[in-house]
Amino acid sequence: MTNPIPPRFPRDTTISQALKTLAPKWGWFVALGLLLLFLGIVASVHVLTAAMVSVWFIGLMMIIGGIAQLIHAWRTRPWASFVLWSLSGLLYLAGGVIAFSNPMLGAMLLTLLLGASLIGLGFLRLWIWFNHRSQNGWSWLAVSGLISVVAGLLIAWGWPDNSVFIMGMLLAIDLIFQGWGLFILGLALRNAR
Repeated sequence: MTNPIPPRFPRDTTISQALKTLAPKWGWFVALGLLLLFLGIVASVHVLTAAMVSVWFIGLMMIIGGIAQLIHAWRTRPWASFVLWSLSGLLYLAGGVIAFSNPMLGAMLLTLLLGASLIGLGFLRLWIWFNHRSQNGWSWLAVSGLISVVAGLLIAWGWPDNSVFIMGMLLAIDLIFQGWGLFILGLALRNAR
């Protein structure tokens, strides 16, 4: 009698096949990782410029998104959808124009939004933990929630003076971690050849 249940972890998975395919290209991962690390270090030294670039990028994406939503609104037929998509598109477009034309104000608003989001997500995690606190391992969710709430409160407490610093440092930290991750992945791919 054969076992109808397949093995839990097959020997050759899609991920291992992808890694074998990427192994010869390990140098590109290392080069991109080093480039992102370099850009992250430059961004951490030039925080104001990094903040302005990130706000301009977000503003540009909002402008493109707003225009796309307005085009979509004009292509929909029902009145309720037209009004909803038009209002959403106009808000995106206005936010993008504000962020692009006045990056300091954009940085302030984005930092305030970030702080409020962290506080909200932190309290949500704490509420989920509270409802599942009897289960093993859920205490880490409470720790994560507390850290998010504290980070959000620190951002809100220093707002608006910390706006440029927060936006610039977040970009720098993101570039450094992405660069480091790609660099390590490239070295691992080199060793897997």
